[in-house]
Amino acid sequence: MKTTFLLNGETVRVDTDPTRTLLDWLRENRGLTGTKEGCNEGDCGACTVMVTDGDGAKALNACILFMPQLHGKAVRTVEGVSGPDGALHPVQSAMIENHGSQCGFCTPGFVVSMAVGHANGQTDHDNMLAGNLCRCTGYAPIIRAARSAESAPVPVWMNDTAPSVDPAPFAPETTDELAAWYWEHPDGTLVAGATDVGLWVTKQFRDLGEVAFLNRCADLRGITRDTDTIRIGAMTTMTDVLAAMRNTHSSYAEMIRRYGSQQVRNAATIGGNIANGSPIGDNPPALIALDAILHLRRGDQRRDLPIADFFIDYGKQDRQPGEFVEAVTIPASAPALRCYKISKRFDQDISAICGCFNVTVTGDTVTQARIAFGGMAGTPKRAAAVENALTGKPWTDETVQAAMTKMRDDFTPLSDMRASADYRLVTAENLLLRYFHDLSGQGTSVLEVSA
Repeated sequence: MKTTFLLNGETVRVDTDPTRTLLDWLRENRGLTGTKEGCNEGDCGACTVMVTDGDGAKALNACILFMPQLHGKAVRTVEGVSGPDGALHPVQSAMIENHGSQCGFCTPGFVVSMAVGHANGQTDHDNMLAGNLCRCTGYAPIIRAARSAESAPVPVWMNDTAPSVDPAPFAPETTDELAAWYWEHPDGTLVAGATDVGLWVTKQFRDLGEVAFLNRCADLRGITRDTDTIRIGAMTTMTDVLAAMRNTHSSYAEMIRRYGSQQVRNAATIGGNIANGSPIGDNPPALIALDAILHLRRGDQRRDLPIADFFIDYGKQDRQPGEFVEAVTIPASAPALRCYKISKRFDQDISAICGCFNVTVTGDTVTQARIAFGGMAGTPKRAAAVENALTGKPWTDETVQAAMTKMRDDFTPLSDMRASADYRLVTAENLLLRYFHDLSGQGTSVLEVSA
């Protein structure tokens, strides 16, 4: 597939296999070995590059970024962070002055992430760098370096403008074009952010067959609101979903902040996260608790489906050949929604359990309950027995304690490397109790606990 983009200020035109990653191409075809291969799955940040398009500059993981996704964009590697004459970027100078590099393997990725944050005026460095892992535990000087560079001006050479390009047959420009392509190629693979599909290639060595890249499908992105609802286009990145949820569904937003690094959120889309049907995906439990409506399209036909009905069995969703997720609609307000993510690492880790609760209490009585979990079954699933044990009962500790015992009627979880079945059941029960105390105004966040 022919791809045109800007690389460190130079226009590049390449013809590559559609699933060749930018990381491999940079190292093997251009000799730009500053971009490192660490985990090769988007977890460590050693391969971080800066990608600029009409929406600005973003940090992305080159190891799970396919070459066609760069069509019409500008890329800067760590070699391009310094100036054409060798002048150092302010974050590079700051890393030297603050002794921010030890073994040096992770340093290029940190520098690029810091340069992107610097270009965007970001000062929340802990969040900005959560996707960059330092094996030498040198985070303190790295954070000091990021802080010391905050006030420095952005170097002129960093102001890339994405090149104009002709439409590409592998990248539909509209939802109508996508629908027509998928109707004719129902066995094809749709690539949104590639944060999951990328691993099919780098870890499973799968042949994706015919591929369509959706990143240029502008009308599949965006968030629209009315009085009662929020509609989120399938290609909306989780970075944009996070920003939109902060003022409306703050607990959901905090869960989004944790479930992927900035590099992952900049690429991952809400539609892709839903469509892959993972039983440990963190979005579906929240959307099920919100009673979200999924909007699907197949050719010229559209249908709406409660998202709870979309997940049928492990690896199986209610989606016909050639049908794709177009958008999802959620309520504009859900003040009782709480999302609790339980994982071994606090940031950027796969959940052992993700529990989302949305209970309506009228007077002192529970009038409606929607509770959903990820990591407890072969699909994201509602806790129907627990909901029934709450509904119509007084919202008291006694009611909650009784409902907790019903969790075992709803779920028979598996044991795996992330948690045992018993741990999952006990934790799920305790999350309901945590929710009760949370709604009562008690501090329940581990970040708020003090001695």
